[in-house]
Amino acid sequence: MAAYLCPPAVIHGEHAVQTGQILAEVRDRHPHAPWLSRIEGIADSTGIASRGWMLPLSAAVAHSAEGGLRTPGVAPAREALARDGFAEQDVDRAIAALEAIPAPQTVQERTAPAWEAVQAYGERAARGALQSAGLDASDVDCLITSNSTTPALPGLDVTLANRLPLRDDVLLLPAAQWACIAGTRSLALAADLVAADPERVVLVVISEALSTTYQPADDTLESLIVRLLFADTAVAVVVTGRQRPQSVLRLDAAWHHTLPGTQDLHRLDTRSDGTHFVMDRRGPRAVQSTVTAMWEWLGRRHQNDATPWHPDLLLAHPGGTRVLEYMEQTMPEEWPEGMLTYSRDSYTTGNRGGAAVFDILRRAHDAGQKPGSRTVLYAAAPGLTATAVEGEWL
Repeated sequence: MAAYLCPPAVIHGEHAVQTGQILAEVRDRHPHAPWLSRIEGIADSTGIASRGWMLPLSAAVAHSAEGGLRTPGVAPAREALARDGFAEQDVDRAIAALEAIPAPQTVQERTAPAWEAVQAYGERAARGALQSAGLDASDVDCLITSNSTTPALPGLDVTLANRLPLRDDVLLLPAAQWACIAGTRSLALAADLVAADPERVVLVVISEALSTTYQPADDTLESLIVRLLFADTAVAVVVTGRQRPQSVLRLDAAWHHTLPGTQDLHRLDTRSDGTHFVMDRRGPRAVQSTVTAMWEWLGRRHQNDATPWHPDLLLAHPGGTRVLEYMEQTMPEEWPEGMLTYSRDSYTTGNRGGAAVFDILRRAHDAGQKPGSRTVLYAAAPGLTATAVEGEWL
């Protein structure tokens, strides 16, 4: 397995949402929440002061344009009031009052504008990655896409095939449900594709509007954490089977791991008011077990090396800072410190889901890396499943 990566393109959400804005909105909407007195400390623990969204905060907290009483309910309400002896004028007033009651946005109201943004951001990232690789859209042989929070059919792959545009014989591989693992798993798949045909050019595009999981009506502690964590980002990278002048990283091996019985720890629930991200407090511990399994894979892979092996960089998206801390605690003592610097830097502006690993990779690239620097890219996602890829900087 040998695949070559050109520099990734990263497009951050253009609307800066400050943590203070989120806390103010939460206080106003849930003044009696039992955890309200703790929100400052919870917010500080995330380390995130601001995050970029594709749409402004006002779009996430807006009320439905349809009002409290939806159109299908108007006729039954009129009939019920009339049966109870209300005069027509009083019925009209009651219906008007019911329609004026603020209601949560519908799934369509939340998702439709986000899906438009996901497509536009994805196109920008794709064009940026092609430019970084010194290639045109006509050079692409395969397109891998992922976007888990704005499901659509046709999907992002077809959108980009038309907008870029791609050749009509390009292989389109959409992977809408990869979520946080999209970065590493797309690279592993791209590496397999170019191994089968080294002349292939694979374009990977991940565009995530995670802000669609911001649900103002939710009053649980977990929903507060979801509000604080997520950022919106589109990323893209070109993977080739032959080294190009623009290539910056070679991938040599991939590893996959799935934990049985953990599918309920993190999940998306679609309800009448949109998409909700549900987290279980057991999640970080489960993710930690995938980290241990990754250490074992690396140990087996390098057990016969002439000299002790260790990565120089670990570009990891385990979903949160708690697992990053666990990774540092469980690394062999002889491994150098600071391998997770770029992961921590990325988290200071939000959890980017499937786009995170490419954002972390871009930060490492921009900082400058020595040729031969050994690197492991890792991510875990709802399922619970994990993928890591190993390689060296060129």
